Amino acid sequence: MDKNWSVSLEHEEYENDVELVVKDAIDAITNTSKGFYVNIVTPADFGEPDDYLTEELALFFGDSIKSKFIDQCGCGGYVLRVWKNN
Repeated sequence: MDKNWSVSLEHEEYENDVELVVKDAIDAITNTSKGFYVNIVTPADFGEPDDYLTEELALFFGDSIKSKFIDQCGCGGYVLRVWKNN
């Protein structure tokens, strides 16, 4: 995507499948153009994404991304913003 965007990975099949959250987060980042970010909204039950997702993304993408935990959103999920480096 050639713009900043968000992907919701917090409901339905994601609520009980952390591996699916990681897989689809990787897909979302892969589909984000360099110089832009994707907000990844994760299930509330898994807690802050820094506890389970950030390291997995860093291992996969190396230094081609930068991430920042934003906050818990009103819907209960958590938001991790991931930028694709230029």
